[in-house]
Amino acid sequence: EFRNDFLELLRRRFGLCKVDETPKGWYIQYIDRDPETIRRQQEQERKKKQDLDDEEKTAKFIEQQVRRGLEGKELEEPVYTELNRENEEEKVAFNLNKGASTSVAASSKTSSVLGPSALKMAEGAVKRKESAHSSGQSKEKKKKSALDEIMELEEEKKRTSRTDYWLQPEIIVKIVTKKLGEKYHKKKAVVKEVIDKYTAVVKMIDSGDKLKLDQTHLETVIPAPGKKVMVLNGGYRGNEGILESINEKKFSATIIIDSGPLKGRRVEGIQYEDISKLA
Repeated sequence: EFRNDFLELLRRRFGLCKVDETPKGWYIQYIDRDPETIRRQQEQERKKKQDLDDEEKTAKFIEQQVRRGLEGKELEEPVYTELNRENEEEKVAFNLNKGASTSVAASSKTSSVLGPSALKMAEGAVKRKESAHSSGQSKEKKKKSALDEIMELEEEKKRTSRTDYWLQPEIIVKIVTKKLGEKYHKKKAVVKEVIDKYTAVVKMIDSGDKLKLDQTHLETVIPAPGKKVMVLNGGYRGNEGILESINEKKFSATIIIDSGPLKGRRVEGIQYEDISKLA
């Protein structure tokens, strides 16, 4: 009876755990109320919402470009002109073998060149053809431009893509949870192993002790300019870099990529939480 009352007190009054009675016994799940943990969870939710907003914007942009492309495929109405002849006694004959038209006088039955009206018609047809060709090139250019914009948008999305996990081996981290006592709080360690993306086995730098911690109990370490770091999130994830400078007001940094095909690229505005010092 005392045990039941005690568990009920923990659940209702203090909100420290979830308690369920099952056929196999009591099931107790601890609820982490540490302010630092709650802050990190809220930050992760904010990032997830931002990623969803970016995906919706990309989908809407692609839909607009597809709609524009379909509208551009509408057929143009043909333009008809009247055939005028200055001499009513003159007739127009078409030679299909030679592919040319000749004007034959009815009185002399001799071949002559096309009359002025026919020449004007031919010139008009050529101009319409050139205009249609020019219009087609313009539309093709617009389509290519739209495709380029989509590709650039996808590249930007890839570059800024984020995940809710960031741990990497051989980075230096700081322990922020107070549950382990003052011996480990705010102390630095090296990540030796990453388990299931969200958990790390770390080795304390000062004592050499090994601990197994969730990523919510750790934070990144920003070194002095000129030191090596690793990118932990976004499109440059996994690349090593050299810290060039930091912006304390915006909590961001500028780095020079130092590995892979992007070596030498200067990247600005990387958040503190997306890079960490290399061991």
